[in-house]
Amino acid sequence: MRIRTKAREIALQYLYQVDITSDHTDRILDDFIAHFVDDEEIIPYAKELVSGVYMYLAHIDELIEKASRNWTVSRMSSTDRNILRIATYELAYNPDIPYKVAINEGIELAKRFGSPRFPAFANGVLDRVRTEVASHGNIC
Repeated sequence: MRIRTKAREIALQYLYQVDITSDHTDRILDDFIAHFVDDEEIIPYAKELVSGVYMYLAHIDELIEKASRNWTVSRMSSTDRNILRIATYELAYNPDIPYKVAINEGIELAKRFGSPRFPAFANGVLDRVRTEVASHGNIC
């Protein structure tokens, strides 16, 4: 499995944990990574994803809600909303990731970890997020 793909999975698992425990600190993230990550190459991008999602969380959730039409982020399952958050962060704030890669990786996470009908929903939401981000230029 590719390094960034695995980093996305680790970030998703950590974000899920934080949704359940409501407890996020750098120390907790470091402990989580020490416990669950064997490959040192994964750590920098996993940390970047978690940090980026939290740094821009309000704007990321705003983009998701605007794109999801009649759904609020709070109504989504924890796994589903965090998959969208990771992909939206990459679309809006990481110009090094081509939008097709960010969307595809989000859909792959949705297939592996999301609810059964979520991959199609995620595809539509992420495409609308991409359109919104593109219409305002690069957001970051």
